[in-house]
Amino acid sequence: MADGRRGARGVRAVGAALCAAALTVAAAGCSDDGDNPSSAASKAASAASSAASRASDVVASATAEAQQKFDDFKDGVDAKGDVKLGDVKTEGNRTTVPVTVDNGTSDTKSYAVQVSFKNGDDKLVDTVVLNVDDVRGGESKDATARSTHSLGDGVTAEVSRALRH
Repeated sequence: MADGRRGARGVRAVGAALCAAALTVAAAGCSDDGDNPSSAASKAASAASSAASRASDVVASATAEAQQKFDDFKDGVDAKGDVKLGDVKTEGNRTTVPVTVDNGTSDTKSYAVQVSFKNGDDKLVDTVVLNVDDVRGGESKDATARSTHSLGDGVTAEVSRALRH
């Protein structure tokens, strides 16, 4: 849950920076401090760039955390082909996607699945790792991948990695 709060803070920071940039532009038209509209626009662009940088930091943090979770598995077997995703939906302020794991082995296995969420420009906007535990041999088990923060419309999901252990 701490990761969800970190992601939400990043999104709120981006929103706050964009609002501040918009207010800077609006205030420049009413200001007597000598700033011209070009200067105000430059300041707004700088604030927007800073906000975008913070959003990238949130995605980089989620990606690094996903890598760390996979690094914890010493004897995992590639199982990306065992995982299927359903349709992406928005539930509240989170993007979700149903995940189905098919265990084709005869033994009960657990899975670590990394789901990447991408925007309409095919740019990574979030990634999450979920554990699907105790999938009986020859059976399937359903789970749900939930984004760590609000992603907006037009998001797609894909299985980036999956390990069976």
